Amino acid sequence: MIAYTTAPGRGDTDLLLHRVAQKLMQRGFTPVGTVQINTDKDNGGLCDMDVLLLPDGQTIRISQDLGPHARGCRLDPDALETAVGFVEQRLSQSADCLIVNKFGKSEAEGRGFRRAIGEAMAQGIPVLVGLNRLNTEAFMAFTEGLAEEVAPIEDDLMTWFLHQLTDATT
Repeated sequence: MIAYTTAPGRGDTDLLLHRVAQKLMQRGFTPVGTVQINTDKDNGGLCDMDVLLLPDGQTIRISQDLGPHARGCRLDPDALETAVGFVEQRLSQSADCLIVNKFGKSEAEGRGFRRAIGEAMAQGIPVLVGLNRLNTEAFMAFTEGLAEEVAPIEDDLMTWFLHQLTDATT
């Protein structure tokens, strides 16, 4: 019960997953996980990256400001691990589903949300992941080919979730 999606435009997957999470909560479900919110900077530099923790709404900045000429990865690994810890704790309490904003480089290397995804799958909790296409091979190996691709269309993602959640209760 794991699916992934990738919207074509920069930041589109983030916006899509956020809308899906909101709709699930409006229907009375408890999604646990993260959706990413990017905030443009006034100076035109690279955006700030935050994750909104589901379902509570706490926000954690996961990007670092490395200066205007930096070329390295801006991800703050400590902040990401803080978000992971929150998600793992909530997953063990009460979760109808898990949404992870991105299976990225950290997950491809065996860190990040990888353990939370595996735990949710082991518990039979439906998982939806935003997939960075650069990490497709690592994701497919991690899921052993069990992941289902769902079109980056809000109604399609809701249909997938509702099917999984309905099957889980029958």
